[in-house]
Amino acid sequence: MKRGLIAATGVAAMLVSVAACGSDGDDDKAGADGFKGQTLTVWAMDGSTPAGWTKDVKAAFEKKTGAKLKLEIQQWNGIQQKVTTALSESDPPDVLEIGNTQTPSYAQTGGLAELDDLKKSIGADWSESINKSAVYDGKQYAAPWYAANRVVLYNKKVWAEAGIKDTPKTRTEFFKDLDTIQKKTDAEPIYLPGQNWYFFDGLTIGTGADLVKKDGKKWVSNLADPKVGKAMDIYKQYQSFSKAPKDKDEATPQQGEVFAKGKTGAFIGMGWEAGIAIKANPKIEKDIGYFTIPGETAGKPEGVFLGGSNLAVAAGSEKQELAKEFLKIALNDTYEGQLAKEGGVIPNKESLQTQLKGNPAGLAAAPAVATGGTTPLIPEWAPVENAPNPVKTYMTAVLTGKSPAEAAKSVEGELNKRLSQER
Repeated sequence: MKRGLIAATGVAAMLVSVAACGSDGDDDKAGADGFKGQTLTVWAMDGSTPAGWTKDVKAAFEKKTGAKLKLEIQQWNGIQQKVTTALSESDPPDVLEIGNTQTPSYAQTGGLAELDDLKKSIGADWSESINKSAVYDGKQYAAPWYAANRVVLYNKKVWAEAGIKDTPKTRTEFFKDLDTIQKKTDAEPIYLPGQNWYFFDGLTIGTGADLVKKDGKKWVSNLADPKVGKAMDIYKQYQSFSKAPKDKDEATPQQGEVFAKGKTGAFIGMGWEAGIAIKANPKIEKDIGYFTIPGETAGKPEGVFLGGSNLAVAAGSEKQELAKEFLKIALNDTYEGQLAKEGGVIPNKESLQTQLKGNPAGLAAAPAVATGGTTPLIPEWAPVENAPNPVKTYMTAVLTGKSPAEAAKSVEGELNKRLSQER
């Protein structure tokens, strides 16, 4: 889906320039026979496979199985249609990387093989929040590979100028800090445009809200739920500290470029967005800090949207056992940990988050993973995020004067139309 695609594209940007390093996995010692002479085709997205990880996983796979690994790198632009077509053909790629929120759509069509046996053998300690997107209709149709979520990126220089000595541990403390910046400096406390839908989705997760509900056999809008309204009220409080337009999203303009000017106290985004700021103004790099988005109470981070990717096996593949051998290697602790260390992405097990040491953005993101979530994991959700996203329209309506209930009613028809797959 578009959400997963955008989020994972951001992760890809972090991985493109990673240096190679070596590692040996425990599974390498297994020895190989039975698969000799075969070639396994794996589709991975541009930037998701660091050089060192690729080299080591390929060597381990070929040593263990005796088969060859053919890794084909795909571009995110147009990938949904390309995968849909490939899965319907007689000779699909054997293993595919797919955006986490795209998984239900492919599973519903019958294009993905069930992996319940793999979950039992290697996935007992996969993070539940990350694995949730790989399950459809109660069955495991993919394996969680990595995740990424939003953090607060802040300007240490601005915060010091305001006399703030520590980062906030609760939402109330965060609001207090923003108010202090507003009163004691000439900086914009936070840059938050009115349609940062990714952050808002996290707030709905934090309030326990569902964006859709079942009406008979159909999914319909649930934006009128007071829990959604509560999340929007929280967003409105944050946005009151910003001069950003109420009818634009975080990419119009790129919020990292706004932050680069040095007159913004903070913004909420992906860790890799620091690179956008640094590219625009290299001098700002020393002033950039990161912290977990604080929730209502200390020790419990704000809800966040978990973007990322799963690895799936094509139902039409004639090499499903070989494909599972690849997944057992690629997802073992050695290589999953290596992926986290090289790329700064969140691994699929909480025990492997130690591999993020030395990566401040990753360390800031990790605490929120356990209580994070996604957009509704239903195939019908995909059309909702096509522009103009009615949820973004809802957000702007609230920020420009409508009550959450009024705003929900104003977009309900369009949202329900999209959920019914009408065009």
